[in-house]
Amino acid sequence: MPKRLAWLLLIVAVVVTTAAGGAPAPQDNRAPDREAIRAHIDRIFQAFIHKDAAELRATHDKNWLGYLEGSNMVIRGIDGYMEDAAYGIGSADYGMTGYKMREFDIIFQGDAAFVTFVADVESRAPSGPAHRTLRIADFYVRRNGQWIQAGSNTDEHPEARQARMQAYMQEPRTLNDETRKSLIEARDAVWRAFFANDKPALEKLIPPELITIEPGDKEFGSRSAVMAASEQFAKSGGKLTRLEFPKTEIQCYGSTAILYSNYLYEIEQNGQRTLNSGRVTEVFVQRNGQWVNPAWHMDSTK
Repeated sequence: MPKRLAWLLLIVAVVVTTAAGGAPAPQDNRAPDREAIRAHIDRIFQAFIHKDAAELRATHDKNWLGYLEGSNMVIRGIDGYMEDAAYGIGSADYGMTGYKMREFDIIFQGDAAFVTFVADVESRAPSGPAHRTLRIADFYVRRNGQWIQAGSNTDEHPEARQARMQAYMQEPRTLNDETRKSLIEARDAVWRAFFANDKPALEKLIPPELITIEPGDKEFGSRSAVMAASEQFAKSGGKLTRLEFPKTEIQCYGSTAILYSNYLYEIEQNGQRTLNSGRVTEVFVQRNGQWVNPAWHMDSTK
């Protein structure tokens, strides 16, 4: 049976059953098929555990269609499946070591079956043992009396994703060289855009929710206040002649980075140069691949 037709029949069957006012009819007579599919799924897991590429290929239809965990695009065909799964079976440093099934169920429609389950998976990585929970929907067809997986959607379980994101947001992370460089460049760009009255740059780098604490100011600052101060500095004829950050420490949590710095800058106005220095705490957030600066707190040692 063509795969698309099998899917269509299965969906129609579910819709008709639901419209009739309840769950699918009992399918106790399909117990041998349930056991066969469950055993087949175990073969797939064991193929990953034992890094058995031949077995993994044998358990999937040549016209397989679907998504694996982390897939950005539809995977078409067994060759595409094997290519996407290669990281899990091709390296001794990474891979599945065990699994436990839960919430397993199947709906049948003739020689097609829709299988849903949750699996707790144990893996290894260079950093040590890892655990993740997967939520999987498989499409099975029976060919020549044997069940085979013809499609799947494998994804991280929402609870596991939430726990991972919470850990990502709560635990400090180390920035790689490229990300750190882009952060430092963004911080430098904010300061230079201010002194140059570069409004397009400032609008890009400081978001509307900006909150600032400036030396000597009793009130918190805002984006509009920063823009006005930048314009006033430009109208006064002032220019930046020196900008340095002798020391900077960075903390990063998720997409948020906090910079603690000593600053030093020199400005020239009316032929006179003034040196300013102090400490600053700056908050940067990654949005759409760019660092923006929604807050800072400065003090002065002038």
